[in-house]
Amino acid sequence: MPESKKISKLQFITMDLKNKSHELLAEKACEGGARWIQLRIKDKPYEYWLTTAEKVKNICDRYQAELIINDHVQIARQIGAAGVHLGQTDMHPNDARKILGSNAIIGGTANTFEELKAHVERGVDYIGLGPFRYTTTKLNLSPVIGIEGYKTLLKKCADENIQVPVIAIGGIEVADIHEILQTGVYGIAISSAISFAKDETLKTSEFITEINKNQ
Repeated sequence: MPESKKISKLQFITMDLKNKSHELLAEKACEGGARWIQLRIKDKPYEYWLTTAEKVKNICDRYQAELIINDHVQIARQIGAAGVHLGQTDMHPNDARKILGSNAIIGGTANTFEELKAHVERGVDYIGLGPFRYTTTKLNLSPVIGIEGYKTLLKKCADENIQVPVIAIGGIEVADIHEILQTGVYGIAISSAISFAKDETLKTSEFITEINKNQ
């Protein structure tokens, strides 16, 4: 994997919260050691998206963190983000690549091996595979995968020589890290566990410490 496409083993995803801004969440996670922030905004106007993305980009630049934009390829291009994360119903990765260029990081969401394989064939740089368990972060949640599901899916990847980094996501807590990483996944994406923490910075550092212990 080229250095420009180095995928973080801890990915923090911001959320729409009434009492905490996306900028605050990004700053707190970066203070705790996160170097990969995915900005995830739902059902807001373009101008809100753009203004927030610019603020979060400035924070990420200060901490030398990668900023990934959820869904919105044009925003990523406009602010010079590191890349985008695309869901099943978002823009095709090939089209996103044409807009953002070969150096952009492009991730895709998958729930099944078929979806995972399709993303790999489209040339994504990593796969967000989940949900690990039930989470309220997403509407229309896909079927829960769980530990056994990750073991099965990662074995299929090994059998078919699929080497794209797989990131586990969905309701993950610090106590889950050891068991999840044992399945062969590359890293972890976290949203609620950090966003809802009383001390977001401390919680981020706890996740990073636990991931590092299990390398």
